[in-house]
Parts: sequence; C-alpha cells; structure tokens
Amino acid sequence: MKNKIIFFFFFFSVFFMELSRGQNNRRIEVNVGAVTDVGTTYSEVAMLCVNLSLADFYSSRPQFQTRLVVNVGDSRKDVVGAAAAALELIKNKQVKAILGPWTSMQAHFLIEIGQKTQVPVVSYSATSPFLTSLRSPYFLRATYEDSSQVNAIKSIIKLFGWREVVPVYIDNTFGEGIMPRLTDALQEINVRIPYRSVIALNATDDEISVELLNMMNNPTRVFIVHMYSPLASRFFIKAKEIGLMRPGYVWILTNGVADDLSEISKMGIEAMEGVLGVKTYIQKSKELDKFRSRWRKRFPRNELSVYGLWAYDATTALAIAIEEAGTHNLTFSNADPRRNVSELDALGLSQYGPKLLKTLSQVQFKGLAGDFRFIKKQLQPSVFEIVNFLGTSERSIGFWTEKNGLVKKIDQQPRSSESALSTWKDHLKRIIWPGDADSVPKGWQIPTNGKKLRIGVPKRTGYTDLVKVTRDPITNSTVITGFCIDFFEAVIRELPYDVSYEFIPFEKPNGKAAGNYNDLVHQVFLGRYDAVVGDTTILANRSSYVDFTFPFIKSGVGLIVPMDDLVKRDQFIFFKPLSWKLWLTSFAFFFIIGFTVWVVEHRVNPDFRGPKRYQASTIIWFAFSTMVFAPRERVFSFGARCLVISCLASLLTTQQLNPTITSMSSLLERGERVGYQRTSFIFGKLIETGFSPSNLVPFDTSEECNELLRNGTKKGGISGAFLEIPYLRLFLGQYCNKYKMVEEPFNVDGFGFVFPIGSPLVADVSRAILKVAESLEATRLERAWFKKKEESCPDPDTSPDPNPYVTSRQLGLDSFWFLFIGVLGICIITLGIFTFHFLITTEGVDLWGEFNNQENKSYINRVEKCSCSSKQQPSDDTNIQAAKPDENL
Repeated sequence: MKNKIIFFFFFFSVFFMELSRGQNNRRIEVNVGAVTDVGTTYSEVAMLCVNLSLADFYSSRPQFQTRLVVNVGDSRKDVVGAAAAALELIKNKQVKAILGPWTSMQAHFLIEIGQKTQVPVVSYSATSPFLTSLRSPYFLRATYEDSSQVNAIKSIIKLFGWREVVPVYIDNTFGEGIMPRLTDALQEINVRIPYRSVIALNATDDEISVELLNMMNNPTRVFIVHMYSPLASRFFIKAKEIGLMRPGYVWILTNGVADDLSEISKMGIEAMEGVLGVKTYIQKSKELDKFRSRWRKRFPRNELSVYGLWAYDATTALAIAIEEAGTHNLTFSNADPRRNVSELDALGLSQYGPKLLKTLSQVQFKGLAGDFRFIKKQLQPSVFEIVNFLGTSERSIGFWTEKNGLVKKIDQQPRSSESALSTWKDHLKRIIWPGDADSVPKGWQIPTNGKKLRIGVPKRTGYTDLVKVTRDPITNSTVITGFCIDFFEAVIRELPYDVSYEFIPFEKPNGKAAGNYNDLVHQVFLGRYDAVVGDTTILANRSSYVDFTFPFIKSGVGLIVPMDDLVKRDQFIFFKPLSWKLWLTSFAFFFIIGFTVWVVEHRVNPDFRGPKRYQASTIIWFAFSTMVFAPRERVFSFGARCLVISCLASLLTTQQLNPTITSMSSLLERGERVGYQRTSFIFGKLIETGFSPSNLVPFDTSEECNELLRNGTKKGGISGAFLEIPYLRLFLGQYCNKYKMVEEPFNVDGFGFVFPIGSPLVADVSRAILKVAESLEATRLERAWFKKKEESCPDPDTSPDPNPYVTSRQLGLDSFWFLFIGVLGICIITLGIFTFHFLITTEGVDLWGEFNNQENKSYINRVEKCSCSSKQQPSDDTNIQAAKPDENL
C-alpha cells in the first residue's frame, strides 16, 4: 500500500511538471515595430541594444508568457520613408507598439499615425519640445526633451556674467524646438539674444563659412550650438580655419552634440578644444559597467552612446508593459468597408493599444541609463554633466543639479555662506578656453576687423568746458575735448574688453551746429549713431526709444538772478545794509538814550560824574558803544537799565545781500522775461509751467547770459535765467559776485551716455561709470574742467551757499518804527519819573546845583559796589578838589 502511494505521488509530480513545461513552451509572441535609418552607425548601435535588451530581459525572466518580436522598418533617413515604414508595419505585421524613429521630424509623422491607430510610439532619440505640443497620448519619450537642459545652460551664462548670447542651430524641428524655452530662460537673467545663426541641414562648407564670417564681424562672442553631430563636426572645423576658436570666444554645446561624439571626426574633435558642453549624466552602476565591458568585447568597433542605453531601457520597459497588459484582444478593428476612407483610416484601431498605453505609462525600474519612469509621458532629468573638450577627449568639470545648481561634485552640498561673492571657481573645476586661454572670456568685443562704434557728440557754441569741437588747422582733423569726453574715455579704459570707436560731431550739412539734443538722441534710434557722448540729460521721454547709462554727473535746473547791490558797489559799501533814514534815526536815538541815561545816573552813579568834558565824553562814548557792544559803564537805576536793554535789542538784526527775484513763481506772477539754454529741454519745461513763449529768451554762452541779466527787462534783457546745474557751476565760477542761484525748480537724473535699446554696453558702461566715479580720476577731472575762472568764486557744488533760498533786503526805518516809538516812550517816562522825584525831593531853588550834587539818600548808595568802580573812579569830593575852580559843576 505504501509503495502504491509513492508511485501515485511520483506519477502526479511528473505529470504536473510536464504539464507545466508544456505550458511554458507555449510563449505568446507579440509583434512590435522598430522604425530606424538602416545602415547608419547610430541605427546599428540602437538595434544592437534593442536585441541585447530582449535577450537579457527574457533570460532573467523565463516565467514570462509573452515574447516581443521586433520587426524593423527602414525610414531611409527621410520623413516620408519613416511614415511609410510605420504604415507597412501596422498593416502587414499588426505591430502593437513602435520603437523609434531616430529624428524628431520623423517622429512628428509617426505620432500622427499612432494617434489614428492607437499604436503607442516609444522614441529613445526624438528630443524636440515641439513633439510635446502635439499632445498625443500615444507618444512616449524614453529620452530627455531638449528644453530640459536650458536651466543648466542658463546657470553657466549667469555664472560668468555674459550679457549677450547667439544661438547657432540647425534649420529644422530639432533645432528650432529648443529656442522658445532657451529664450525665456535667458530673459530671466537679462541676457539678450542679438541675432540667431541658422544653419541648413545640407549646408555646404562655403555656406557655413559665410555664416561664420558674419558671426565674427558681430561683437557677441558667446555661442550656444544645437545641431546634429555630423554637421557640428564640419562646423567647428571651419570655425577653427576662419579664426573663431581663438581666445575671447565662448562655445557651449547642447547634449545633442555632446552626447553623440561618435559621429564627429577626429579632426572635428580637435577643432572643438576649449568648448564647453552640457552632457546627459549617466549614473554609474555595476550593471552599467558589466554591460559596457560586454559591449567592448562583442562590438569593439562600435562606440556605445547614451541613445543606445535609452534604446535598451525603452525595449525593457515595453517588454514589461506587454507582459503586464496580457495577451487578450491583440487584434485591430476593421474600418467600415462601405465608407470611402483613407489608407490610414483603413488600418483600423488597435484594440490592445489603450491597455498597453496604461501599463507602459506606469512602468518603473532601474535601467542602465538611470531611473526609468515616465512623467507626463517622458523621462525627467535632474542632473546634467558639464564637460570641457581638450584635444581628442573631454574632461568633466562639474555638474548641474536641479536642487543645487552648478557644483564641482555630484554629491557636493552648497555652503551655507554661498552668496553672490562666490566666483565661478567655487562651482566648476579649472577650464581651458578656446585658444588655450586661462582667463574667462568677456563674451563681447568690438571686432577689430569690423566697423568702429560711431559716437555722436554735440557741437556746442557755449559751455565748451563740457564738450568742445574744433578743427586742427594743420591736419584738418576734428579735435573733440571737454569734461564729458575725458570722462567717457576714462570709462572705456575700465571696460573688461576693448572698444573701438570714433567721435562724429552732430551738425547740419552746412557745417553749423544741428538741432536740439532730442534730435541728436534720435539719431541713435535711427541707427545713424551707435552711441551719443556729451552733456545729454537723462529724460523719461528720451528713454522710451534709447537706453541711458547711469548718470556720470548729477544735474538739475537752477534759477539764477542778479544780486541787488551789484550796480552800487563802491567805497561806501559799509553803509549799504541800512537805509540813510534808518542810519540818521539810529544815531539820533542813541544820543537821546545816552543823554537820558546820563541824567538818570548822574546823581547816583560815579561813572557818570566828574569834569564837564569827562561827562560829555561819557555821554558820547555810551551812545556809540551801544551800537557795536555793551558799554563798559555800569548803570544802577531801573529806568537806565530799561533804556540800555531796548537799545541793545535794536541791534539784534542781521542782513544779507538781496537777490532781486526769490523764486520761479514770482517770475510767473510778474510776467517777467527769463532766459534759458538754447537746444535744451528747459524750454519745454518752462512752457509746461506756464511761461509765455514771448517771455522766453534763449542764449548759448555764459557771456550772452551775463549780458541779458545785466541789462534787465528794462533794456531788453531778462530778470532771471534757467540753467542745468553743470552749466550753472561753470557760469557762477565766472560771475559768482554778480549772480546767485535762488531755487532749483526742476529735478533731472543727470547726464548719461546714450546707446540703442538693449545694447549690452549699457550695463558694462554703467558699471565702469561707478568705478570711475569712486576713483581719484573723477576728482581730477572735476578740478581740471570745473576750475574757478575767478579765484574769489566758490564752487557752488563743492562749496554751496549754506542757505541759498533765504532772502533779505536793505533795512529801512519802516522795519523798526515800533521799536523806536517804544524806546522814545521809555525815555520820556524815565525822564518824567526822574524829574518828578527830583522836584519833590529838592529843597532849594538852585536846581542845577542840586542836580550836580550827589544824592546821599538814594537806595543805590546802600548797594555794594565792586572794587573796580571805586578804583577806576575817585569819589565825587576828590574829583571836585582836584579840579580847577572854573571846571567844578
């Protein structure tokens, strides 16, 4: 019985093993297509990787029920050929998915076919962003979209501070696809694209040379190259021949070239020395190392590219998805035979497609090229490698990561102190630039073999200290000098690159000075000048069609007017602050006050007693001393002290020489004639303010302005003049003793250099202006050109009037009538009280004798006197004894 049980157990075991083996032998083959350019190197590498992927996949997964059968369709390097190959595969082989094609243009048509037939198209090499815009759910990109690398390119441009970049790309869908995203990324960091260099796919060497010469004759020296590798090889060979691989040039390759160097000749690689490249980063792994080793042994003549790795991973993903989708309903639905349909519609719809698309979108695994996972129907990179081409090889100099930007090592963590003060050497390893240069190219240079910058300068007739245009009588050449010219040349010396230029005076055909400054600035907008250098004011309306640099000299509009004392300046100038009536009244009141104080103090104060001549001199001295300082004689009585205080109070006044006009509003109210600089924007400002054009008088030179102000409105002149601050400094440096700035009614930014809108020179020149302004050179230029023409004239900018807007006038009697009436009242009251008290207390009839005698009963006698008074002035009795009989009072 036991043997029977063992027999049956063995029998059923064998039976189930054989049954299972039979089931495993029943593999279900699923047809898939591969559209590729048969016979090309890149196609051969890709198809080898596809076959290796299937072999490796199924050998490690023998339990899988499905087996992919790859049917190859030759696209013949043509868009139509790719479409025809896809139609043939769907019609005859009823493929459930298509791998490929190689180019983005071919993929465009295959996506349309896949959308119509519900056959998923999985591409491992079509990278154009335009394909994403088709929004076909049946297109999956098992590679990186070209625009995914623009942030890495942007980081490189930003790191080195280049302000202009020229894209060089192939004239097809692949080349143009990256441009929208690249343009947007560069605009985010204010980098300008002055032009684009487009190369035809089948361009001849001569056509490439013509385009390279155009690039050489333009100032931009930073180029981003995005094209196929075979064309890039020819392109760089020609670039080196013409001279565009010399020091000063910058070349950045996209991964379209850097990832596929196998298609570039050895001569082409050598010509690319010093070029930077953004390359797809493939993370190292044991599986990848084993695969590379196996590849080198089996296919030593073929170089494995990243596209081959993506083809390997895409095939693996398709095999996984088909196994998970199962084998149910692998048919195509037939089109209605009664309808007149196209050949494409006649293929019907794949009933298997929607399910396969779902499983394919969810596939995730660790592939040879890294983590394989579709996000929004395509792979998403997070790291790019930055390489530097040297000789016939490339050298890794850093990485770009989505999290940390540019770093030297992939696992490098950003420092907490990372800031704008860091240099490019903190982010990338040492770089060898084109021409074996060690220093970073500036990225922008005026070509020495190209045209010079045509710089317009104003031809002035006045204020030539700022800009002066003359002609050398010997050489007949134009000589241009002035503060603005010297400052510009100092700025050019600070630029990090050479700028070749020539000054061109702005004048009419007859040789006379041309138009106003608006006309001059407009020449830059019209393209007749590349820049304008001179005393050009930065204004809002001008900045709408040109760009200004930072102001190199501050400005504004000041109002200058004559000072009131100019025509009366003579040897009696010290009498001018007060009117003659005030002088006379003041003298009279000082004597009245002095006499009143003497009367009140004579009987009680020894300082006011003594011989007649002494007392008379005391009255006069006391009166005059109160005009300039406190008198030395002390006063004791209350009334005398009140008089002295009121006298001193009358002296607490100050004066300044008086400008005739105090503000622009006073000129408007009076309807006065005013002057302004000819060809200046001031005329428009004055009209806007409310001045009548008939009251506005133009002038060109300081001498004309002086003549108009000196004549005044009564003689056909002006009451005031409006000048910009730099001109005002020059004017007051020559006529400071006659005129004064009383107001600054208009504010402007200052003088700036003019360039076309978007010119990269604006930012660089502005930075150079700041450097010069902070250096000793700026001080030297200021002293050289704004020196005083009259040594007595202070510089209104470096030594400004401490109170320029405070005005005053000559003091007259009307200003002090209340004070004089008060003082007179105090005198009358004091004398009245003294007389009343004197008459009451006097016993005799000899009033003069009583007045002359010292009053012993006064309370003042009981006040302690200082020793100085007793020493300086003897007692009354002693004085009387010392005097002669006829001098006693």
